[in-house]
Amino acid sequence: MSQADDVLGLAQDVFGTDLIGAYLHGSSVLGGLRPHSDLDVLVVSRRRTTVDERRALVERLLEISGSKARGGPARPIELTIVVQSDVRPWRYPPRVEFQYGEWLRDAYERGETPSPEPSPDLAPLLTMTLLGNRPLFGPPPAEVLDAVPDADLRKAIVEGIPGLLADLESDTRNVILTLTRIWSTLATGDIRSKDGAADWVLPHLSARHQMVVARARAIYVGDKGDRWDDVPEQVRAYAREVVAEIERLAARDA
Repeated sequence: MSQADDVLGLAQDVFGTDLIGAYLHGSSVLGGLRPHSDLDVLVVSRRRTTVDERRALVERLLEISGSKARGGPARPIELTIVVQSDVRPWRYPPRVEFQYGEWLRDAYERGETPSPEPSPDLAPLLTMTLLGNRPLFGPPPAEVLDAVPDADLRKAIVEGIPGLLADLESDTRNVILTLTRIWSTLATGDIRSKDGAADWVLPHLSARHQMVVARARAIYVGDKGDRWDDVPEQVRAYAREVVAEIERLAARDA
């Protein structure tokens, strides 16, 4: 059984007949999974969850997700659950019912349980889900979700930048590539894979900044070890440069 089947099984166990659909998004639908890609799954439900249900989901995901999975090393899983009535009809910011990602593992292992909350990040996530059109269960996503207006998509990806920058030292590769993807989307209107966004950005950069993006891309596709301690200032300089360009594009759209 694949990890995608495992995640679908978790959702079916929790929601039963209230499960509307489960959909792949992220790298799975944007060029294919890479060695460092998460398995990204969106679940759409008819009803809200209880605290006990959310905790049970966390415990089962800790068993099967990531390098520290209790059942042995595995690909990281990012599971997002939304209640259909919270995202259809669309409004901003949307509300996420449940979110699991490996970046939160330490908190989950301490006993913390995710709670429903507003989440601008759902705007690009739902957009990728609709573009990918990859159901694991249920009807096509266009029958379940509303399209996200372009203005809300652009607003959402820019709002996430402070949180990204806070993780620049601890999650360097992912932050660099996510910033390149934001730049690419604001400039072109297209949502690319992380390595595809790096390919788009590279010709727009000086040699100094090209080195940073090229290294992040090589790590992402499995061609290089994940090391950054030898170029900390170059990483910070690239982040400043790309954020300035993002702010310029966002101001143009305002």
